[in-house]
Amino acid sequence: MSEPTVRPERGERFESLRKGVYILPNLFTTGSLFAGFYGIVSTLNGDYYTASWFILVSGIFDVLDGKVARLTGTTSRFGIEYDSLADLVAFGVAPALLIYTWALRPYGKIGWLAAFLYVACGALRLARFNVQINTVESKRFVGLPIPAAASILASCVLLFYYLGGSGTVKKISVLLLIYILAFLMVSNFRYFSFKDPELFKRQPFAFLVLAIIAIIVIVAKPEIFIFTIFIAYMISGPLTYLLRLLRWRKKPKEEGGGTS
Repeated sequence: MSEPTVRPERGERFESLRKGVYILPNLFTTGSLFAGFYGIVSTLNGDYYTASWFILVSGIFDVLDGKVARLTGTTSRFGIEYDSLADLVAFGVAPALLIYTWALRPYGKIGWLAAFLYVACGALRLARFNVQINTVESKRFVGLPIPAAASILASCVLLFYYLGGSGTVKKISVLLLIYILAFLMVSNFRYFSFKDPELFKRQPFAFLVLAIIAIIVIVAKPEIFIFTIFIAYMISGPLTYLLRLLRWRKKPKEEGGGTS
């Protein structure tokens, strides 16, 4: 019998691991994973406010690991896979458990199925991203990114506490929100990725002023601003699609009107 063949891609991955892994970006990924896990621990202890903040902190680490990897030229297949696994915990399981315990438990089976649907769609979103990473436009995400979805859920809890609430709630709006987020993650709506290199080049002076004002607003009213900015980002995908659809329908009419 002949010896079993090894697929080249598996052999290449094995060889790359033998050479080692990049420490710095993977440390940021581990920080994201830790923050997400601590969010789960806080949820189990009934501290929903702390859990929400740690999910948002996990999002900061998730942004930094990608930026550091690109700036230092230390991107790797191992880092991509590790980042996806960390994202599923920090932005899939952690916010789903938080929102189920905080708002969906009174709905029984409907509630935990909604939480599971969110996790499942988040996993599908991550898997699709990994498959399409070299084939889609880098300036746009296909579907709502799972960190943004998790940030919406976490900021929703923070806004509730800011407005004077405490403990748990039972609101149909939260149930509808998690179904909407699950749908948007697996949709084909395009979302701006903020990976455009032009953003880091020289910009008009007014941009710096606006950035300073935004920082002041965030520090003054973080719960309101964070929730508002992520809701606006969530809406931007469907809104962009509708605007493109209107332009596409308007264009044939203009072309037809110009002929004699």
